[in-house]
Amino acid sequence: MISTEYVVRTQPFTIRRTVKWGDCDPAGVVYTVVFGEYVISAAELFYRHILGEGPQHAKDRHGFGTPTRALAFDFQSSLRPDDEFDIEVSVEEIRSRTYTLLMHGRTLAGATVFIARLTPICVVRGERRAIPVPPVLKQALLAYQGARSGAHHS
Repeated sequence: MISTEYVVRTQPFTIRRTVKWGDCDPAGVVYTVVFGEYVISAAELFYRHILGEGPQHAKDRHGFGTPTRALAFDFQSSLRPDDEFDIEVSVEEIRSRTYTLLMHGRTLAGATVFIARLTPICVVRGERRAIPVPPVLKQALLAYQGARSGAHHS
């Protein structure tokens, strides 16, 4: 079995994807909306890494959810079926109820495909009431952010 998405490294946290034929429009380029799925999927794999378990299990256990408050893209090139690319995840900012994950999509040759900013808002699980970033998530985000900045200074 060939996987079309997998973690290639954890520092920096990087996902490798292969574009599926069904991700593309009749002109043979990835539909814009599919990039949203790529980013959300990368975030879920990132959460699994930093929380040490399935993200939905962790959120259920701790009673919070992270629906998307904002999602912004800067597209710099297109992708076609069978193209492989990496998505590198970093924690750009942590605020009181939200945080922003910065994601760089790059070809394997290093050319930028897109830059995305995903900003979830923390809510009570099962409600749409905003809450402060739960300590378990905040600590995990800060630990990853600290490890990243330490890696940049080594």
